[in-house]
Parts: sequence; C-alpha cells; structure tokens
Amino acid sequence: MTAYLLPDRALLRLDGPDAVSLLERLVTHSTMDWAVGELRFGALLTPQGKVLVDFLSLRTETGVLMDMHADAMALLQPRLKLYKLRADVEIAPAEAMAVMIGPDGTRDPRANGLPARIYGPADGIPPLDGAALYIGAGVPEWGRDYRDAEVFPTDVNMDLLNGVDYKKGCFVGQEVASRMYRRGKIRKRTVMVKGEGLDVGAGVKAGDTPLGEITSVSGDRALARLRIDRMAEAGDQAVTAGGVSVEILDRDKWLSEAQKTGTSV
Repeated sequence: MTAYLLPDRALLRLDGPDAVSLLERLVTHSTMDWAVGELRFGALLTPQGKVLVDFLSLRTETGVLMDMHADAMALLQPRLKLYKLRADVEIAPAEAMAVMIGPDGTRDPRANGLPARIYGPADGIPPLDGAALYIGAGVPEWGRDYRDAEVFPTDVNMDLLNGVDYKKGCFVGQEVASRMYRRGKIRKRTVMVKGEGLDVGAGVKAGDTPLGEITSVSGDRALARLRIDRMAEAGDQAVTAGGVSVEILDRDKWLSEAQKTGTSV
C-alpha cells in the first residue's frame, strides 16, 4: 500500500511543557504513560456529555499533535485556548503538515486493520476518500456519521474503540458520560449493516418499529446509529432501511449488548 492524503483532515499543534496536563483535565482519553510517538483516540465533550470534537492525538517531543476533521478545527482550537488559562502551551494549526495513511506510519488505536497514520508534508501524495476503509472497519467518524454535540460517546462506540478512559481523573462532560456507562443506560450504538441501494439518512426499522437511521454508506455496507434496546425487543422481525431489506452484521453482539445494559423504551 502506498501513502495517500486524507484531504478532509487537519492538524492542531500543542507545544509546551503543559500540553499534556492541559489535555489530561479536558479530554476523554488518558494521558498517563503516554510514550512519544504513540497515537491515542479521544474527544472533547460538551458539559452535557456529548461529543463536541473527536481526534487522534500523537505525543511528540514538545507536546501533542491533534488530528481531526478539518471542520472541527474552528471548534477545538478556541475551546482549548479558553480552557488553557495560565497553562504554558502554544496552540496553533500545523499548517505545513498534512494527514496521510500508509504502511510506514503510526498505528491507529481505534481498531485492528486500520491503515497507519502519517504526518508531514504532502507534496505529490495522491488524495483518497477514506470512507470505505472506515465504514468497512465499522468505525464511525466525525464529519461523516455525526457532528458537534449530536451524540454521546457510546452512541458512536467510542468506549469500544479505545476512545474513553472512565478510570482517569476528570474530563469535560465526565459526570454524564460515566453515569450513562456505569448505570447501563446505553440505548444507542453504531452498527454495520449490509444491503443494496442504501442511502444516508434512510430510516431503519424492524417491522414497524423505528430503530434509527443510516449515517454513512460505501457500496453495500453502511453504518447506522440504532436503538439496540428496540432491536432486542423486535426479535426476529425483518429489518429494512428506507424500505430496502438489510442485514445487521454482528447482530448477536448488539442484541447481547442491549440485554446486558438492561435498557428499555
């Protein structure tokens, strides 16, 4: 596999001795025992516990490099500057660098089999729409499957993708996020579905019971954010998306998840 540019991604650089401690009190991923060159997945939540922005964070010699959807930069940069107070850290876009994927980069911590990330100048690197790679891996992404303040971390499986450390000290929105997780109040999950002619926004139903909607599509695979409690209650009823018959992949896993959390309509 050669390297490819992800043109919809941007980089924010945090440089200074307080870069890591700033993130420790704000974001969902842990910053403890974080080796230089290691990539971690996390998010900055709203005080109400919803995902404002998510990102991949690379520990650098001088701080942290944050890899996010380009549209998220305008949300994350001013918020970090607001929270930094007297912290000794400079926060600015890494405009000379780009986000790429390829064989000789840093491991993506979200799921096995995802391409490694590469950060640096992108001269001559061909662009790639990476949607098929991440949809095929069952990994929802900000900008495609959801945007700011729309979802809770568990709605988009952040806890299953190594994106939330519920044992760390504190982070913005922790009280709400932790309460939902620990009390088993997880009603929605993002699941992979398979079918022909699927469209983003198509409503997914089990029989006549609404479950949710398709959030992204690539070929005959799609991601859908569904009420897994309703899916469990619907039993073996046929599932459709926009009237088209679909198969929920790993259906038993999500039924088990619904039973484990003990949620109800």
